[in-house]
Amino acid sequence: MVTVMDYKGIDTTWCPGCGNFAIINGLKQALAGLEIQPHEVVICSGVGQAAKLPLYMKCNAFNGLHGRTLTYATGVQLVNPGIKTIAVGGDGDGFAEGGNHFLHAIRRNPDVAYFAHNNQVYGLTKGQASPTSDHGFVTVTTPEGVYHGRFNPAAVAVALNAGFVARTHTGDMEHMIKMMQLALRHRGFAFVEIMQPCVTYNKVNTLKWYREKSYDVSADKNFDPADRQAAFKKALEWEESFPIGLLYKAERTVMSDNIPALKAGALSAKPSAVRDVRRLIESFR
Repeated sequence: MVTVMDYKGIDTTWCPGCGNFAIINGLKQALAGLEIQPHEVVICSGVGQAAKLPLYMKCNAFNGLHGRTLTYATGVQLVNPGIKTIAVGGDGDGFAEGGNHFLHAIRRNPDVAYFAHNNQVYGLTKGQASPTSDHGFVTVTTPEGVYHGRFNPAAVAVALNAGFVARTHTGDMEHMIKMMQLALRHRGFAFVEIMQPCVTYNKVNTLKWYREKSYDVSADKNFDPADRQAAFKKALEWEESFPIGLLYKAERTVMSDNIPALKAGALSAKPSAVRDVRRLIESFR
């Protein structure tokens, strides 16, 4: 039996009250609830407060460059499709520096669960506006308020026909765990936008704000997450209220199924010849 304690790692350095605490605890519970062992998981991340998450968990981890999370998560999954591949990152890491990779990961549809922490501000670099900051949001870099429109990752994911699109927030642990588990069960690219507070730099989009503004889309009995147009319309809702839950689900061919070299088996299971690289190194001198 897998327990939450099986994933216990080192102590964190996050600010007290950060939504990342709820997310890491929720992820541990989601994995344990699905009976997934730590050695069966790899969590990939880039740079930022959210990107530190795999460092604080006991499982396989790959930490790389800012905004490139989905590129090496895709590579890991292609080489070893038998491992559960998770990508994590913040709204700056994933939608500014990593915006192009987000678009193409959706298009390629690798078997990766992407949990995006969205606190609508840059937390690690001291409170600058992020791509998801609301119009008029005042920060150290936008003293007169953000003047351009907010990037809507869920709407973009639906527009590009992502196989799985969900949204949740850290004020409802049970709901967040449910969305994580649905994403982990999905074969293909599964995107979960997790709204969370930044108690240090975002005094507007608080936990109270998320709880009061959100509603569970499953309460609408007429809504069908397989209806792409309806899902896109829901994903665009924001000003008055915004939906959480499974927004869109579609059946698509997974990236690895389209690669001939993988039809003979996983690359990680094939023997590799150890090559003498000294001659190559010498050629650069």
